[in-house]
Amino acid sequence: MTMKPTSLLALLLTLPAAHAEWKPVEGKIMTKWAKEVTPANAWDEYPRPQLQRENWANLNGLWSYALAAKDAEKPGDWAGEILVPFAPESALSGVGKLVEPDQTLWYKRSITAKKNAGKRVILHFEAVDYESTVWVNGKEMGKHVGAHTPFSYDITDALKDGENELLVRVTDATSGYQLVGKQKLDPGGIWYTRVSGIWQSVWMEEVNDRSIDDLDFASDIKTGTISIKAKLSGTAVAGEKLRVTATLKGAAAGSGEGAGTVSIKVNNPQLWSPETPNLYDLSVELLDGSGKVIDSAKSYTALRELGKAKDKNGNWRFTLNGKSIFHWGPLDQGWWPDGLLTPPSDEAMLSDIEYLKAAGFNMIRKHIKVEPRRYYYHCDRLGMMMWQDQVSMGYGPQTEPKGSNPEWTRMAPNPNDGDWPNAAHEQFVTEYKRMVDHLRDQPCIVVWSPFNEAWGQHRTMETGKMAVAYDKTRPINIASGGNFWPVGDIADEHAYPDPNFPIGDKRFDDYVKVVGEFGGHGWPVKGHLWDATKENWGYGGLPQSLDEWKARYTKSINVLMGLRRQGISAGVYTQTTDVEGEINGLLTYDRIEKVPASWLKQLHDKLLSTPDAATYKPVAPTSEAQPQAWKYTFENPGDGWEKDSFDDKSWKDGKGGFGTRQTPNAKVGTVWSSNDIWLRRSFNVSAKLQGTLMLRIFHDEDATVFLNGVEIAKLPGHNGNYSIVDLPADAASLLKPTGNTLAIHVKQTNGGQFIDAGLLDETIVK
Repeated sequence: MTMKPTSLLALLLTLPAAHAEWKPVEGKIMTKWAKEVTPANAWDEYPRPQLQRENWANLNGLWSYALAAKDAEKPGDWAGEILVPFAPESALSGVGKLVEPDQTLWYKRSITAKKNAGKRVILHFEAVDYESTVWVNGKEMGKHVGAHTPFSYDITDALKDGENELLVRVTDATSGYQLVGKQKLDPGGIWYTRVSGIWQSVWMEEVNDRSIDDLDFASDIKTGTISIKAKLSGTAVAGEKLRVTATLKGAAAGSGEGAGTVSIKVNNPQLWSPETPNLYDLSVELLDGSGKVIDSAKSYTALRELGKAKDKNGNWRFTLNGKSIFHWGPLDQGWWPDGLLTPPSDEAMLSDIEYLKAAGFNMIRKHIKVEPRRYYYHCDRLGMMMWQDQVSMGYGPQTEPKGSNPEWTRMAPNPNDGDWPNAAHEQFVTEYKRMVDHLRDQPCIVVWSPFNEAWGQHRTMETGKMAVAYDKTRPINIASGGNFWPVGDIADEHAYPDPNFPIGDKRFDDYVKVVGEFGGHGWPVKGHLWDATKENWGYGGLPQSLDEWKARYTKSINVLMGLRRQGISAGVYTQTTDVEGEINGLLTYDRIEKVPASWLKQLHDKLLSTPDAATYKPVAPTSEAQPQAWKYTFENPGDGWEKDSFDDKSWKDGKGGFGTRQTPNAKVGTVWSSNDIWLRRSFNVSAKLQGTLMLRIFHDEDATVFLNGVEIAKLPGHNGNYSIVDLPADAASLLKPTGNTLAIHVKQTNGGQFIDAGLLDETIVK
């Protein structure tokens, strides 16, 4: 599905004019694909894979541009040329200029066309940020508000044979209630360079007076039925009907005819899943009463069904085609050093998905960005599930927390809620519905997320009910990591660096429980940093070596495996790539692998094969329910302190846990505020283990754990609450009926500090 313009109309429209030499703006790192971009090949693939026609024209390439005052009615002097579809702030635009809120960005190009009787010409903009007005030959075609989804105009009446002028005016405040995602006027930290104007493809197509505007799909996996409904434009034709033919991998799969909606019961139904991403190719024809073809298009769809079901412990789980499936993927922001929000090419965009697929992920959380349509097509055909975020606004304006709710951006009870002005809320809903309408037929999309954390979170119950009603076929994650309100299907916690979730909180029993962000382990790669002179950061501080980074990553995955067995149904690791000053990607910003996909896959395969349900009995209890007695010292005890034969009579006696009272989630029995603490505890084992020995621990920061003198866990960094950690397979053999010693050393550098631990007997529920 990489159709190039082939018709006479398309060739006329895309003949290049004489242009000055274009080149990218230098000064920042770029991907390897940037050097392959030219004005002649900039995003020249067919942009709409689910409704393809042959008679189309790519309008990407060099346009004239100008910057003027915001209230200017005309552009004034043209500043030069810009490579569309790259925003002027990007290197690949050839401009490299910031568009200020008090400026207007203008675009102009000439198109050569010939009008044909009985035909209409449609002008498509895939995405323009933020408010735009379009003219053809001085006639206004329309205005559009919103930065992230396509819009189009029928420009037939404004066209003339020969040369035509296309003019576009854009303003972009990147502030207020505008939905901007990660763009910021003053970028830094988790906020990035702004993007203005045209940032996805511009193209045209010639259609018949009566034509297919859109196709909607539904499927029933029980009967193997695909339903196709067409939205038509133009004057209705007497006796018109649709004829649809389906094929699977080139083999005939079924066909049908009908007025408006066609249902096809396919032969030997093949379902879509990450393991078997079966897509049915469709030939759709609109016929008149005599059977003559009025319009035709190519499309595709899939047979798949989303749902939820309880596991054997009563926890809700995602299902795909009636079977439980753990959603495992990275946070993916889709930013590029050379194109910002615009990937340098389709090939570059595809490479991210292919790396993640090879690494053993089965899902991507598309983080507050709507990608070009071809991104979702690649996910459909490769078998990559998608969580799709609505593009949010920044932090404010919103209701600030009250003093009783310090964890206000997470899942604390009695949350506050923003109350936006009616006009701002209505625009939010409009843009949300546009996104869902735009992407609802992509098989890969399995979750909608209206809000991210509390960024612009407002009227949550009202918004959630709207989202649930608008698409009943997919789960709704009302606020990923945000203020929890009882609406939708999912309860989502964000925790850094290790995953965590308040599993014991009964408020979440009726929801699918997920960890929508965790990790963020940073690793800088010299020569591949956005700005080496500024702070480049990751969560939990930077490791000293790549081996330490691997240890931190492995630990986080092990913690997530434990959470899965306790009822967690999804995990999202932050993130696919570095982005500007964030260096917590699996890839650098310019797409260099920090670790091979094969190294990740062996860990991820273990996670995805982890059972869903387990029960736990204490072997050596933690201090969560009742404070446990420990021996402790703040002074280095020397060699052999961890052995069960060590004499610790001179050590102090204390109740767990140990730490500072201001540490979040910490239940402190004994204050510990020095850099190091050494702990010892004796316990007996009254019964034989029924399952697997596991460690339950809350550590801040680095912890090394010993059982009867043998190291059983080395845990770098910190976690923000209690988690279950896998131990070596032979750890249980270290246990004795009496006189066991659990010993722990914790090293603290800055911030909060806390340690408590115990041992559990885990039994898998079959």
